Formats: sequence, C-alpha cells, structure tokens
Amino acid sequence: MLTPEGARALLGMLSAGTEIERGMSALELERVEERWEFRFAPEHRTLLGEGLPVGSAWPDWRDGDPENLAARLAWPVDGVLFDVEHARFWHPDWEPRPTDTRDALDMARGYLALVPTMVPVFSHRYLLADPERTGTPVLSMHQTDIIYYGTDLADYFRHEFGHPVPPPEDHPYPTIPFWSYFLD
Repeated sequence: MLTPEGARALLGMLSAGTEIERGMSALELERVEERWEFRFAPEHRTLLGEGLPVGSAWPDWRDGDPENLAARLAWPVDGVLFDVEHARFWHPDWEPRPTDTRDALDMARGYLALVPTMVPVFSHRYLLADPERTGTPVLSMHQTDIIYYGTDLADYFRHEFGHPVPPPEDHPYPTIPFWSYFLD
C-alpha cells in the first residue's frame, strides 16, 4: 500500500522540468471519478492526493481538456478496436468473429464495454481503475501491444523516472480481467 510519504518520494523522482501542482483533495478526486465513471486505485488516489504532475504526457485531472481526458480514457479500448478492424484481432473468449468488419466492430464494442477500465498515469502507461485492489501492474498500452511496465505504481515510477529494481524472477503479476490476456 502506497503511503503519503511514499507518494511524495515517487513524485520526487520526476525531473525538474515536470511541474507538480498541489495534491488533489478527496472532493476533487470524487468529482473526477463521478465525471468519468471510474474509481481510482488506492495507490493512484494517494499519489494524486500528494501532488498532481502536469504537462503534455500527464493527464490533468483538475483542469484538463475534457476531450483530451476522454481520448486518454478511451485509448486502451480504441486500440483493441483498431486491431479488430485493421489486424483482424479477435479475442478467443468472444463468439465467432462475423465476416463483415463493421459487424465485428459492433460485436467487439459490446464485449469491450464490459472490460475493466484502465486509467492513464503517464503517456500510454495505465493502471487498473479498481478502488478495492492495490498493487496491480502498470501496463504500457498501444493497441493490442500491451506489456508490463511495472509490478505496481511504485515499481513503475522507479522504471520510468528513477532507478529500476528488477523484481524477483518468480514474482507473479496479478491478473487483470481481459487485459492480462495480452500479457501471456
């Protein structure tokens, strides 16, 4: 579990060129969650409560352009849909793929409406939106090219902005429904 002190240490890893605004209040975080219909993971909430990094690669949850935030939140699902349309991707748990691409996209949209929401942390790095789970991996997501980028938020910050510490070889990554399929 990320503590406020740990969150401040993670924010301290960011380069001097990264502006960090005051942390978001509980009310601000709740408004974001209500507006965008997801709930931050506990460690993401703690981080944002200690400081809000801003800049082009950071989602600005306080004053960000709504179209930009909507696009960032849609990025993981839109990437899968792109591959359904252009690379003939089809998840093995879905019904058989329709032959018509438009029908396939419609069916895929229905399935994807049910998958867990992934929330942008930085650029195309995402964390599961789940207020009940902590310690889920940060994923680098580009269409169906999805890889682990950290065993959890703290590990991700060390890899992206600090000094990486390799996890033990037998370290199991927690699964994320639907999204973990791309990681196996």
